Amino acid sequence: MARKTRRELLSVGTRTRLYATRRTLPLSVQEETGLRFNVDVYFKDPLVAKNNPAAAIDTDFDVPWEPGISDGPTSARFAVVDYDASSGVLEEPARWDGKTVSFRGPKGEDLNSSMGRKLPQFRQISVWATVQNTLEFFEGGAGLGRRIEWGFDGNRLILVPTAGYGQNAYYDRQSKSLQFYWFNSEGGRVNTCESSDIVNHEFGHAVLDGLRPYYFETVLTETAAFHEFMGDLTALLMAFRNNGFRKEVVRDSEGDLDDASLLASLAHQFGEAVTGQPYLRTALNKKTMSDVRGKGPHETSEVLTGAMFEIMAELLELRKKRQTRRTQDDPSARPESLERLFWYTIEHMQRSAIQPLDFLPPCDVKFRDYAIAVLRAEQITNPVDPEGFRATMFEVFLGREILQEDDRKLLEPGPVFSRTPLAVFHSIDDIGASRGSAYRFLDDNREQLFIPLTADLIIADLARAKKLTTEGRQQADQIVLQYLWREEVLLSGERFGQFDGQRTSMWCGGTIVLDQNANFIHWSRKPGIQNLGSKPDQKAEAKAGAARRDELLDTVAIRVNRGMFGERQSTPLGVLARIVPPFEVAEQDGLLSFNIAPHFSLDHEDEHDLGGRQWQISS
Repeated sequence: MARKTRRELLSVGTRTRLYATRRTLPLSVQEETGLRFNVDVYFKDPLVAKNNPAAAIDTDFDVPWEPGISDGPTSARFAVVDYDASSGVLEEPARWDGKTVSFRGPKGEDLNSSMGRKLPQFRQISVWATVQNTLEFFEGGAGLGRRIEWGFDGNRLILVPTAGYGQNAYYDRQSKSLQFYWFNSEGGRVNTCESSDIVNHEFGHAVLDGLRPYYFETVLTETAAFHEFMGDLTALLMAFRNNGFRKEVVRDSEGDLDDASLLASLAHQFGEAVTGQPYLRTALNKKTMSDVRGKGPHETSEVLTGAMFEIMAELLELRKKRQTRRTQDDPSARPESLERLFWYTIEHMQRSAIQPLDFLPPCDVKFRDYAIAVLRAEQITNPVDPEGFRATMFEVFLGREILQEDDRKLLEPGPVFSRTPLAVFHSIDDIGASRGSAYRFLDDNREQLFIPLTADLIIADLARAKKLTTEGRQQADQIVLQYLWREEVLLSGERFGQFDGQRTSMWCGGTIVLDQNANFIHWSRKPGIQNLGSKPDQKAEAKAGAARRDELLDTVAIRVNRGMFGERQSTPLGVLARIVPPFEVAEQDGLLSFNIAPHFSLDHEDEHDLGGRQWQISS
């Protein structure tokens, strides 16, 4: 594939002045002016490159330029530290050359060359460029339309391309890092950082932790599985966006996504070396919730990953059928190419999969929450829906047992926006002004919002989003408000083992999304058990909260019986102990908190078999 050429670069000063308006400029203009620059990365990983030369190195991969880019690479949101804990070696960083707008090796080597790819610095820039590009996608109008914060204090996520020897790769909040390991196999050395799927998967964890940091404090398999789904979804969506790779997929599958294994399969090299399969996981599956009952987070996540890939395939088929009808009605009409129809579908899918993340509750997410959010986002951007996209999505979720037949009411016609009756009106400018202002809005309307009078509210996040439709039209601004409170729960009885008589807490709360006219776009919530009143809707809310408490207690008891809780063991650098429990337990202010460990076995293990064994620490 021919590398892009660029005209003579503008001066750094001129480029810096243009930088402020970068998001308004076409990609071609950004490339010509040096606001984007080229970094070679693998389309998938070295094994795919070896077996399929057409899907080897992406020489057209561009990343956004920033005024503060420096050696490492280091940018506003990322810093590469290439330290191998198993050998104690700290590799020299890739050198930033501002004159050529490129990274170089320690001796000035071109890292976008066949020789340069053999250097450790190629791995450094490959990891950095991959996440830099993926973050831009999430924050753009096709994604969330706003800046994303991390789930830790600070603004730079540390990237460790060669963290040590092992079959591992993971996101770790404590060390504020993505850690990528290496190991030897029959096919030679495997660097997990060279797999774009693995890098994007782990980065998906970091993104979700920034958006919903309280998802880590849970014992629920579905919430842990949603984290794994988010990782796989990120890897799939970023593969979809790659023009060259997409062309190869269309050619290889002839437009039949049910046969697009190259696109749907994740981590080819890693999977073959570790599990003996041609991939680690695949989105080409027909699994339902019944199929994964009692299974671990990785296998459970495949239900939702498979559902979203199936939705994409169904949307492509709807577009094909629409085109067939059009050409039959008008033989002179020029049909769109299969590649173009695929691109329309991918853009639709990206919006449908990422934008609903803002609609999720702030704690204990379930697959059903996400399915409802996806349907609601589609209704907002496509209320008439002449092609039946929303009904198609519903049927997929229904077939996977994520939604039930009673949920078909979600498809009934109704107003796109609504005004929830409130006791005290607050203007949207007041609500969005600060977390303090958002708290006053919630506090003044506790009864209407099912918030107990005594609950100590936490404003988890307040953000303003500017999102686009698939056609590139601007949606109404969205104010996303997350709020939470804790309710104490007693662990009483022999079934709680060493925790008998102690107390834990159940997170409760909701996410309210408002438009610029203070209309309710979406409201998702996780109720508590405190008395709200005697009205029917208040009793129903408390009943739902009691069901959540019972599920919490039953799940803790099951995990105690299976020996799945343990204390975290790691170094300050984030290098983890060899044996890691699936769930961590800690005590603070007299209350136990149970948290998802940042990684699980690579095998699709049954949760019954976890206690006491040595876990591979990779997610």
